[in-house]
Amino acid sequence: MCRMARPRKPLLSRERIVATALALVDAEGLQTVSTRRLAAELGVSGPSLYNHFRTKDEILDAVADTVVAQVDLSMFDDGTPWPDALVRWARSYRAALAAHPHIVPFLAQGPGRRPAGLRLADAVFGGMVAAGWPPAHATRIGAMMRYFVAGSALGSFARGFVDDPTAYDPADYPHLGQAHLLPEHQRRVDEGAFEAGLRALVDGLALQYERLR
Repeated sequence: MCRMARPRKPLLSRERIVATALALVDAEGLQTVSTRRLAAELGVSGPSLYNHFRTKDEILDAVADTVVAQVDLSMFDDGTPWPDALVRWARSYRAALAAHPHIVPFLAQGPGRRPAGLRLADAVFGGMVAAGWPPAHATRIGAMMRYFVAGSALGSFARGFVDDPTAYDPADYPHLGQAHLLPEHQRRVDEGAFEAGLRALVDGLALQYERLR
């Protein structure tokens, strides 16, 4: 009599650990990630994770880098004028972060030794210097854009208001008579705010650039 072989469990790998950790962060937030919880989700023993990562923070570093690796950097190498390159990059960066907002606070700690994060910093800095920005200015531009994009991806202005019109008594808040409608138009409000801020930043940088020439 021939016995059927038991189905083998998928081999544990760095990629599988990172994908599971990212799914957990997306679903429940950073605070839920622990090596014990990850091991349970993966159906393995806790110590087996240490064959691939030494600490939980190393796992989160890899998760953060996976998200940043989704950002398009090609515009800094294809001859795109620097203002358009910044706009295209910022949109791609925000899209990657907005798809995984719970990882943003960890990303805000900086690229450290994360390869994708360092490639991003290198591309932006190199693109600005190649366009004629002094290195000190290029560094500040990269930092400023990172603050702006991360902030826009981390929270929603529209979600900060409730859809109850009685919450905004005109006697107390005479200019918030329509605030209860904001949650209904969350995407339009937040994307419109991002685009307006992005254009203001890039236009302001263009004026600074002309003064430096």
